[in-house]
This record gives sequence, structure tokens and C-alpha cells, in this order.
Amino acid sequence: MAAPSTSGGKRQRLTAADRRKQLVGIGLMMLRTQPIHELSIDAVAAEAGISRGLLFHYFPTKRDFYVAVMSAAGRRLLRVTEPDPSLAPPDQLRQMLLSFVAFVTRRRDSYISFVRGAAGGDVYVVEVYAETRAGLTTRVLTLLGEEPHAGNPASPERMTAHAWLAYVEDLAIEWSGLPESERPCSAEDLVNQSLAALDALRNLTPATRSGQPARWTRGRPVRSRVPRATPPPRADQAGESAG
Repeated sequence: MAAPSTSGGKRQRLTAADRRKQLVGIGLMMLRTQPIHELSIDAVAAEAGISRGLLFHYFPTKRDFYVAVMSAAGRRLLRVTEPDPSLAPPDQLRQMLLSFVAFVTRRRDSYISFVRGAAGGDVYVVEVYAETRAGLTTRVLTLLGEEPHAGNPASPERMTAHAWLAYVEDLAIEWSGLPESERPCSAEDLVNQSLAALDALRNLTPATRSGQPARWTRGRPVRSRVPRATPPPRADQAGESAG
């Protein structure tokens, strides 16, 4: 990804916007094989055919450059997993998951560095990761017909969708890390399992303040009836049955 050159062999002068785009693109390319905090500014500058000092003309600090690269990675994930809007919502959700699994499989090392960077507390990674996860959560809620809950972090619907995405993410990482011949199921089966897990989560019965099971209906807990255990037969009934 060296700087473009003219037919005469002279390096073409890039606009500031084009140079920033080029440098971020190089960072994304290198992110495939190494975590963000290990990206070498010197290597990025060399690949672009510029000096280290010139790179800091476009990005004042190393952190600024890292944030730009991670933000681009997050936008790319949202872009490649965006489903076809002409499909029915359930089919869009399935297509989104298939694209997500394919993305993680194709860029597993860089995606893991993204996740681990967030888990490790790197502030710039945490912020971008949170924004990306929020975007995916909103998309899921929209496809489930629950978009009004997307802006409420305390809503059960949003918490459920957000937690479920973490499950899907870990499942995809573990599955893609296995040799293809040893994977216990296909990507389609993995998606089916994920969708079944989402249905199960949405039908869970969380405890109410009184300790009784409840179910969520339209965002509010509704007490569920707990079936009573069948009492054992009386001694005289047991004897009659035995006779």
C-alpha cells in the first residue's frame, strides 16, 4: 500500500484526507496479524513511503492513530454485517449472523486482538468496542421489532440482546479456531444454535422482588404461575392401587 505514483515514476501528492485514509488502511491491513497496541508507527510510515514525523502531521499522537484504525475496524464490521433490507426481519437477522461468523473466521486474529484490547481496559479500544457492540445491539432490537428499547440501557430487552451478542461472539471465536475438519457443525448450524439461544433468553423468567418467577412482557415483569407439585397419595389410596 505504498503511496500512489504517476506513470512517470514520481510519487503523487495526496490530499490530507487521502493520506489519512491511506495510513488507516495500512493500519487495518497490519491489524490482521497483530493487536492494535503492537502496531509499529515506523512500519506504517515506511509502508506509506513517508517519514514517522510526517505521519504525526496527520495524527497528532500514536493514540489518535490507533483510535482512527480501531474506529475504522468497527465501522467495517458494522458494514459487512449489514443485512439486505429487502429481506424479512428474521431472514435479515440470520444473514447478519452468517456474515458475522464469516467475518470472525476470516479475520480471527485481528478480531481477538480487538476483543482482548477492550477486555484489557485500553480506553481507546473500549470506547470503539462499546460503540460497535451498541450498533449491533440496536440492529438486533430493530429486527426483533423492539427498537424503542435500544436507547434504554436498563431495559430487559436491550440487556438481553447485548448479552446474547457476547455469546454469539465467543461461540464464533471458539468455532473458527478449530481446524475446519474438526468443527462440530457448519456455520449455518452455528447460526441456528445462536438463534435458538436468543429465543431461550427472551423467554427466561427472571426473579421478581418477592422471589417469585416472572416473565417480561412489553418491558415489564409479569408474575408467572408456578405449578404446584402433585401431593403423594394417602396410605389407603396407595393400598387400593396395590390391590
